[in-house]
Amino acid sequence: MRPWKRSLERLKQNKIYSLIGIAMRGRNVVSGEFASQAAVKSGTAALVIVADNASENTKKLFSNKCSFYQVPYYVYGTKEELGHAMGKDLRSSLAVTDSGIAQAMIKQLEELETRR
Repeated sequence: MRPWKRSLERLKQNKIYSLIGIAMRGRNVVSGEFASQAAVKSGTAALVIVADNASENTKKLFSNKCSFYQVPYYVYGTKEELGHAMGKDLRSSLAVTDSGIAQAMIKQLEELETRR
C-alpha cells in the first residue's frame, strides 16, 4: 500500500475515535457490555461498536441483538483503542445514543470498509 493511502486511512480512524470522544463529552455514549445491551433493548442506541479483539460470544451477542432491534452494528478497533478514545480503561463495546453523531460515524466506518 502506498504511504499516502496509509496516512489517509489513519486520518479516517482518528476521525472515528475523535467522534467517539465528542460523543463521550456530550454524554451520548454508553460503554460496556451490559449498558450497551440495555441501550439496544430500550431503543436508545443509534449505533453499536464492538472491539475486534472482543470475545466471539460478545460479537455474536451484539450481532444478534442489533439485527433483531435493527441497530447498526460494526466491529472496529481494539478494546484498548476504544477505551482510550473514551478516556477510560478497556472497553469491548459501546453504544452511541445520538443519531447525528451515529450517522457521522457510520459514514466514516463505511468509507473505511469500502477502502479495504
